[in-house]
Amino acid sequence: MQPGRMTLGEALQRAFAAHQARHLEEAERMYSRIIRAEPRCFDALHLLGVLKAERGLQDEAERLIRKALAVNPGSAEAHNNRANILQALRRYDEALASCEKALEIRPDYAEALSNRGNVLHDLRRPDEALESYAKALAIRPDYAKALANRAEVLRDLNRFEEALASCDRALAIQPDLPEALNNRGIALHELKRTSEALACFDRAVALRSNYAKALANRARALADLGRYADALASYRAALNARSGAAASIEGELRCEYLLVKRQVCDWTSYSQDRKRLADTIDDGSVPVLPFVVLDWLDDPARQRRAARGLVQSLKPPSSVVFPERARTRHERIRLGYLSPDFREHATGHLTAELFELHDRTRFELSAFSLSAADGSAMRARLVNPFERFVDARQLSDIEIARRMRALEIDVAVDLGGLTRGCRPAILAYRPAPIQVNYLCYAGTMGADHIDYIIADPFIVPEGQDSAFTEKIVRLPDCYQPNDRQHPIAEAPIKRAWAGLPEGAFVFACFNNTVKLAPEMFDVWMRLLKAVPGSVLWLLTGNDTARANLRREAEARGVAADRLCFATRLPSPEHLARHRLADLFLDTLPYNAHTTASDSLWAGLPVLTCAGRSLAARVAGSLLRAVGLPELVTSSLTEYEALALRLARDPALLGELRAQLARNRSTAPLFDSLRYCRHLEQAYETMYDRWQRGEPAASFAVSAAPAIPGTSVFEEDPGGVRA
Repeated sequence: MQPGRMTLGEALQRAFAAHQARHLEEAERMYSRIIRAEPRCFDALHLLGVLKAERGLQDEAERLIRKALAVNPGSAEAHNNRANILQALRRYDEALASCEKALEIRPDYAEALSNRGNVLHDLRRPDEALESYAKALAIRPDYAKALANRAEVLRDLNRFEEALASCDRALAIQPDLPEALNNRGIALHELKRTSEALACFDRAVALRSNYAKALANRARALADLGRYADALASYRAALNARSGAAASIEGELRCEYLLVKRQVCDWTSYSQDRKRLADTIDDGSVPVLPFVVLDWLDDPARQRRAARGLVQSLKPPSSVVFPERARTRHERIRLGYLSPDFREHATGHLTAELFELHDRTRFELSAFSLSAADGSAMRARLVNPFERFVDARQLSDIEIARRMRALEIDVAVDLGGLTRGCRPAILAYRPAPIQVNYLCYAGTMGADHIDYIIADPFIVPEGQDSAFTEKIVRLPDCYQPNDRQHPIAEAPIKRAWAGLPEGAFVFACFNNTVKLAPEMFDVWMRLLKAVPGSVLWLLTGNDTARANLRREAEARGVAADRLCFATRLPSPEHLARHRLADLFLDTLPYNAHTTASDSLWAGLPVLTCAGRSLAARVAGSLLRAVGLPELVTSSLTEYEALALRLARDPALLGELRAQLARNRSTAPLFDSLRYCRHLEQAYETMYDRWQRGEPAASFAVSAAPAIPGTSVFEEDPGGVRA
């Protein structure tokens, strides 16, 4: 330092005091001034690196601490801090090496042992992570942060009660530790104690206002409690948090924020939101949630990039992936279905009869359930067909993979894909030689370890294979199974019961509100204006969405009372009320899927517009398989014109309804046995290729010939009017 000025020690002391007081910009200027005067000042380089990391500038932070270590390679603290930064940069192997270097210098360094546990957790080595925390706690039994970090591993192992106990121990030592409060809240949330969880998140945020993870978790709890406005505010606070954690999870946070906006039909800044999501995918620096992308972008290439970005971030290290299995030929092909939806859920309703119809002389069935039993009749029905039903919700990903491997599953079928509640990391361990993306996720999983996707010629036309990392298996009719035993309530119902005007033309859309978009709503409002007295019947689960939709209608010159809202009902009653509507209007870019097959099963024609991506083509596939291809349009202009024509021509619409009633018992869509034969043929082709040592390849399944004397129905089980 210059004569007459403060000494180097005094300058460092002042800078560090500003740093501790969280005057970060001032501290940064002071550290930088010291480094300009003394380029090899270890403390200034080291502490400025720590500060940069705190501000989310991880690349700069890592460069500075590397410079500091060039000056003083014997600093355990600097090695430990560099490990934290490398972990934030997802350079996990280097982070582990930095932890080991710190521990080589100081074997009793509890902080480095705890950080080593964090890195091992990210490397999918949970047992070693827990061992590292145990060593840290043996040195420092009152090390609250190690207990909080340990809880995070236990939580990811689905050991929620143990995670809760670890957080309680941490908070008994340090009641104001934000990390412990956040992890305690997550455990409580997983245990369905949402209000208690929210209290933990509130307290964590009160202690650290820019705690992005706690703000995001708080938003999730608020959304689950139906407090959507508060949830959106908490997401915005998380996105605006100036921290390294906020930057690392920005893509995930933004997607969850957009999801809640769509749930409540908040279309403010819609175009900007969509562009920002597309730009985030194109940038590729942070993973996004692919299932949210399907609602926003009819863009197969971006959907693939989004999926690939997420699965790459979840990919376990190659050292823990199972080696290739020997080609043992079992007497029956061993199918392993993996799903979070073996319960009262759309996926359960689609697949129940498929599981019941599988040929047990050729296939052995195992199920791996990722959700708790809900006590429903559907759960009991879904459990029954399986020879082995594994309640896997409290097992870790690698434990489930080990169980599948031990059972020598030949074909692992992921029914969850990249949807909520899914566990895509399970199949990343490669427990089965053949792994399949099937049904629930309407897009590519972007994963090298998924060999096939079940499709059909319409949802994935020839020439679009490049949008998928999987090989395409095209079933001849439709990719979606259906349940011909799906009951429809027979009690007569009137429009007045549903709040619908007698004599009006009723357009209906029972899709989830996340599928509603302003472009489609524009079309629907023009239809209401063009058809006097008509109404639009929607299914919404929250008052906020209803209020927003009414406001959007009025903004387009349509009276709010021309929107009618249906509440949720048990499936048989919900199917029965379809009889009250005249025409189901589908959505884009995410079509009705199970909702469309429900409508067709109940006898209500569906009008769709086919887009480019799989999610935007499902209703078209269903309509073709039920013999109504004329209801599949290829542009919104054509869609609007046909909707208007059908609303003005009762005879034409009546003929379509009659045609649907006739086709319901003969068309392939609801021929469950035919569908099952085709899917089994697909599994056998995959299996035979593997047995021959051939790589996965796209193929088409040949249509099974009709079997004389067999009928889909002995009688009409639903009482649907023609």
